[in-house]
Amino acid sequence: MPLIERHPILDFKHDGKVEFTFDGKAMEGFEGEPIAAALHSNGVKIYRETPEMKRPRGFFCAIGKCSSCFMVVDGVPNVRTCVTPLRRGMAVLTQRGRGSVSIAEGEARR
Repeated sequence: MPLIERHPILDFKHDGKVEFTFDGKAMEGFEGEPIAAALHSNGVKIYRETPEMKRPRGFFCAIGKCSSCFMVVDGVPNVRTCVTPLRRGMAVLTQRGRGSVSIAEGEARR
């Protein structure tokens, strides 16, 4: 899958490769690139499912203005993955519905 080389509002470079997980599956991307770009280069097209109609959503505006790329990242729901930089070890999950934070995850961040 080709890399996204330029972004309309973000300035990023393809730093060293890092590992992250998507729905429990190990993947690689470049540190600092948008999470959505890393997912795209790994062939991932669906990022979330709408709350009421259960419709799939993926890359749309790519500038952080819509909600199509909302995902759960490191236990935090509603992360705009098109403008959030990838870091080593991130756990990225498909978001179903509005997303929620479990009590255990919330307590771990206190």
